[in-house]
Amino acid sequence: MSFYGGGIEQRMKGDGANMAFDNMYTTYVQLKPGADAKKLEREFPAFIEKYAGKDLREAGFWRKDFLLPVADIHLHADMMEMTAGGNPTYLYILGSVALFILLLACINFMNLSTARSQRRCAEVGVRKVLGAQKSNLVGGFLGESTLMAFIAWIVGIGIVILVLPFFERLAGGSLPVSFSYALKAVACFAVLAVLTGLVAGSYPAFYLSSFNPVAVLKGRWTSSWGVLSLRKGLVIFQFVISVTLIIITLVISDQLRFLQKADLGFAKDQQVVIPLQSAQARGLYRALKTEWARDGRILSVGAGSYYPGIVNASDDNFHRQGQPVNAGQRLRINHVDEDFLKTLGMRMVAGRMFDFDHIATDTLRHVIINEEAVQKVGFASPQAALGQKLISTYKGETNEDEIIGVVRDFHYESFHAPITPFVFYLNNKSSYHYAIIHTADVPVSGVITALGNVWHRLDPGEPFTYSLLDDDFQKNYEGDKRLSGIINGFTLIAILISCLGLFGLTSFSTQQRMKEIGIRKVLGARVSMLVVLLSKSFLRLVFVALVIAMPVAYWIMQRWLNEFSARMSVGWQVFVVTAGAVMGIAFVTISVQVVRAALANPVRVLKNE
Repeated sequence: MSFYGGGIEQRMKGDGANMAFDNMYTTYVQLKPGADAKKLEREFPAFIEKYAGKDLREAGFWRKDFLLPVADIHLHADMMEMTAGGNPTYLYILGSVALFILLLACINFMNLSTARSQRRCAEVGVRKVLGAQKSNLVGGFLGESTLMAFIAWIVGIGIVILVLPFFERLAGGSLPVSFSYALKAVACFAVLAVLTGLVAGSYPAFYLSSFNPVAVLKGRWTSSWGVLSLRKGLVIFQFVISVTLIIITLVISDQLRFLQKADLGFAKDQQVVIPLQSAQARGLYRALKTEWARDGRILSVGAGSYYPGIVNASDDNFHRQGQPVNAGQRLRINHVDEDFLKTLGMRMVAGRMFDFDHIATDTLRHVIINEEAVQKVGFASPQAALGQKLISTYKGETNEDEIIGVVRDFHYESFHAPITPFVFYLNNKSSYHYAIIHTADVPVSGVITALGNVWHRLDPGEPFTYSLLDDDFQKNYEGDKRLSGIINGFTLIAILISCLGLFGLTSFSTQQRMKEIGIRKVLGARVSMLVVLLSKSFLRLVFVALVIAMPVAYWIMQRWLNEFSARMSVGWQVFVVTAGAVMGIAFVTISVQVVRAALANPVRVLKNE
């Protein structure tokens, strides 16, 4: 079982085990060999009805228990776990990007193979005249492409071994690989290499083997319009992928910068979090607070069962007076001291905060809620909620809590999650689990040293640990940062592959047009005119790719941004920068070959012709 915030022993001793309300525990069950998990799961509804049905109906909500394989917890557990879970969406994104990168390489091979087909047409014609069947030619060409893919697989294994430490740093964790797993991975990628070779070589193989030997040997063979159109289509597809990845990279980077500056609804800077991990530390909180508050660099000290950025496991079902129990809404609960909200800089929109002047009454069923809770429960406005009662039921006992204040909405969790409805109770028993210290705008390191000195003087038997609230909150975006870093690498690879393909096609195209270039130069064409003439056909393909990729990338990014409760808008600047960068890169790639061809001596070119 797992529990956030500590205190499981006290809760179990005080309240006993309760099937209806103890929702913060995760139970692990080891089934007997051969047991049917689905069959066991079908018995859960009757089990819940027997042991919790009455309490659940009185409280106005229901629960559903289910089984989840331990291996699926990391990616698929919508439950409380002590370790951060993964995001299967990100795995699908990275897998798709890797697949597209592989597809780009296959397209390059197909494009260059068909572009150079004139150099092999005589070979095909001779082979056919000598009796080679089409199946023999297809098999030979597929064998060539498969052999190249297999060599690439061997080189790729070496590259993986070399870059694995770098990837581990990028991914934020080590990747222990056992011998058996490595063997399976190598075998799987060997199969992938063979499939890649077959896919990449299939079209060139069937295309080259279809030549008419008579036409080829007489020199009458030319590329068909369909082949040229396919080649252009493949170039466009390559740059569609590259442009899409560039836009994705820019938007993710902008969103992460936006999140660092976005208003959370509370002050996260200059906040030091100190866990109160033991009963002794929690009992010393008042003394620690008094001593810490004497430091002029400390603005405020507060404490609570939870703090923003970590999982809050406490909740209950609340409804207004005059409503039935089953109309209740699930609100998160945090038990705090009188200075917790002030320390975090939360702003009141109605009513007041907890304070010492009212501490006797505030401790007795007075609560503060946020604007989202006002809306969820159904009050007309924050002002209308003041003085009203929130009603909940626990073990058959009805509790009524008077609302004395409403705070502005805040993002308790990361921006991946919607704003959560909250209820704050004043806890005057010093059983908090975290102390929050808001410091002035001074170097935090010196304040932390002073906090540690006070801790060691009052509680010398326990280690002093701390974290910074801003750092804790930013940990929620580590997955997004890793995704951004990995996609950045993939984007560079995609651009490189696309440019290599474009470079090869430009080289071949200019070689085919050398006679034309020579004649134009003899007739007075300048180098700049030739560069524009030869470049515009390829740049036109890149432009078409931009037109196709931009709406696709916009749609993908809007889907991704919708996962955040606060998000930036995708502005036109992203598309302008992307278009300029892609057109510039493509032009430089093309110009390298075009300029060299344009500078060639026309006399030598025409003499060779």
